[in-house]
Amino acid sequence: MREAVAGVVPAAGAGHRFGRPKALVDHGGTLFVERAAGVLAAAGCDPVLVVLGAAAEEVTRRAHLPQATLLVNPDWASGLASSLHTAFDALTDEDRADEVVSMLVLPVDMPGVTAEAARRIADHASPSALAAATYAGVRGHPVLLGREHWAGIRASATGDSGAREYLRHHEVTLVPCDDIAEGFDIDHPADLRRQNP
Repeated sequence: MREAVAGVVPAAGAGHRFGRPKALVDHGGTLFVERAAGVLAAAGCDPVLVVLGAAAEEVTRRAHLPQATLLVNPDWASGLASSLHTAFDALTDEDRADEVVSMLVLPVDMPGVTAEAARRIADHASPSALAAATYAGVRGHPVLLGREHWAGIRASATGDSGAREYLRHHEVTLVPCDDIAEGFDIDHPADLRRQNP
């Protein structure tokens, strides 16, 4: 049986470049935040944590997220790192924390990532795991962070860098996902014209 993996959707940003919080973007009848959480749940992640910030009340009201636990990041304006900190806090405080050996992170604005891709990365779960999807040879998301690395990632994550600095200095298992997903993210409304796989 696969080790327990928590899914984490950082969805706290205000979406300044996009013009509104990307968690609330409706794409094909589904909000981005609903799709990302659904992808992680379908990949077998448990729990699925959605980290909110900007427009947290509106997301909570509008989004249908029965499979997710909603967390509010009070420091969301400082960048992605604070959302990772919020997720780490939840996973180390909960009664079942010791059951979760890895965290699978999927940003809210990547509608081309499929449950199959998330499952492919999650299959590498272990306390010592570091793994990431690649697209055309370029590392992307989802990213798998084993529990043994959480303290180090937390210490090095600042602003919008997230786990990037930590991963730069550690060996990461790269998992090609071109055949089952697309790794683009949505920065501007025009990007929504891209088709999902």
